[in-house]
Amino acid sequence: MRGAVRGAVKAPARGVRRPGKLLPCALAAVLLAPAAAGCGLQSGQPIAENVVPGSVGAGQPLKGATLTVTSKNFSEQIILGEIIGLVFKAAGAHVIDRTNIQGSIGSREAVLKGTADALYEYTGTAWITYLGHTKPITDPQKQWQAVHDADLKNGVTWLPKSTLNNTYALAGTAATIDRYHLRTLSDVARLSHSDPGAVSLCVENEFAVRDDGLLGMQRAYGMNIPNSRVHKMEAGIVYTTLHKGGTCLLGEVFTTDGRIPALHLKVLADDRHFFPNYNAAPVINSKTLARYPAIRGLLGPVTARLNTETAQRLNGEVDVEGKDPREVAKDWLIQQGFIKEG
Repeated sequence: MRGAVRGAVKAPARGVRRPGKLLPCALAAVLLAPAAAGCGLQSGQPIAENVVPGSVGAGQPLKGATLTVTSKNFSEQIILGEIIGLVFKAAGAHVIDRTNIQGSIGSREAVLKGTADALYEYTGTAWITYLGHTKPITDPQKQWQAVHDADLKNGVTWLPKSTLNNTYALAGTAATIDRYHLRTLSDVARLSHSDPGAVSLCVENEFAVRDDGLLGMQRAYGMNIPNSRVHKMEAGIVYTTLHKGGTCLLGEVFTTDGRIPALHLKVLADDRHFFPNYNAAPVINSKTLARYPAIRGLLGPVTARLNTETAQRLNGEVDVEGKDPREVAKDWLIQQGFIKEG
């Protein structure tokens, strides 16, 4: 999938989330799917922020370069695209912001064709959706390496990945998780046999019928959850339903979603590694990278600092608190010491 709509067809192609209607961002994010795509960014405009090097970009190795950054149209992607853009800007480049492109294919094609120079992409999306493989690679580093090697012939270079893994999971409130002593999906499987009436799930409609979603997860773990105990609904409603309690013991979530900490949900470990890895990594047009090899050193330390918990927090600042994605990216880069205000 991932060239379509994140809130619709999901696993295993990762990387597209359906933006909510353009309500005020904080309200839309909590009640519906994340709505950051409409929160103040204009695609195709220069990044005007006055930023200078911090721990990266010393000597401004990109001075004189004009580079274009892109992203898909959901909060996390826009934030990641703005991170690249601000790092490039601090390193001396004139940066064009083409984040917030609808669908996976548009942003990838821009980098393939050279109309954009860089984006953050997900390893699982590339391996399954773009490169056409049906079986994900369990080891995250081997998954990245396979994507890196296969995509070189397409004219793009994958820089080292982050540990940020935007994949699928089951989550519940702390009270319900602790009540049943759940820590892993294997624990859920055991509970589904020992106390079948205890397990109920809130999931999206599409996830409920896919082999790479609920059906495959139940087979992989040997879960015994009858259809009557599976409640199908829109993605955003899953989070609020879990938070309110009563309807579902557990629900399907995205591991980097800002609503997980905001609503005090706990994520269960996928201990059999059923769901694919969707680690974010910078993808650079290979001609651009050959012309400006400093890009590798600029983005390496930044990517190394990105993890799932950081993504949850940054996404929450946009989706729950209503902040502008570029401001969130800028604040984080400054807090981490990567760039400074000019």
